[in-house]
Amino acid sequence: MAANHPPIFTPEVFRFFRELARNNNTRWMDENRDRYRAVVIAPFRDLLDRLTPAALKLNSRFVVGGRVGENFSRINRDIRFAADKSPYRPQMYLYFSEAAGGAQLYVGISAEAVTCGFRAYRESKASPLATIGRERGQRHPEYIQELRHKLGGTFESYWYKTEKGEWTKRSGWPLTPEDWKRLQGWIVRRKVPRAAATRPAFTREVEKIFREVYPIYRFAAAPDWNFRR
Repeated sequence: MAANHPPIFTPEVFRFFRELARNNNTRWMDENRDRYRAVVIAPFRDLLDRLTPAALKLNSRFVVGGRVGENFSRINRDIRFAADKSPYRPQMYLYFSEAAGGAQLYVGISAEAVTCGFRAYRESKASPLATIGRERGQRHPEYIQELRHKLGGTFESYWYKTEKGEWTKRSGWPLTPEDWKRLQGWIVRRKVPRAAATRPAFTREVEKIFREVYPIYRFAAAPDWNFRR
């Protein structure tokens, strides 16, 4: 059982991200590179190993190779077109998705928060949210109502739509066909107390959240979903 494992993370992971946010430059990162590997990279890889069996039980098509960009977010920022020129992201995400990408079960840690749940973005016209989720959302808004009724009390939901060519964040659930016509992204997540990440049972808690939000993933991104009452 996951609870029999020693804790994966220590409070050092939050301290590292807090200090990175205050010293977001290459010199500081180079001086703390070994620390970064020890308190961030190694624990996140341990978490991947522990979560992989449960993730594959949910979806055998999930990518689990452990590569950056496939299971781990990049800490380096692309600053070419960003107003904020800080070179690093003071957070890290572990996620499971199919090879097509665009929709994920994820867990993320920053200095201030631990979040876990589902997220999907319309990254291109070929992304699952564009090719699968949008049509389903327009055809089956009643299923979103069912999900909201089941999960809305314990999960936060917000989504993005296009207005005048720009993404606009909306709180709540995308409930109508009109919402789905312009939907560009959707996040359903639970905020977990930071202390929970430093306890032995953290893996088990993440697995439970993944099971709870997986129906959303199937609806928005999986080709084998069928609507049944």
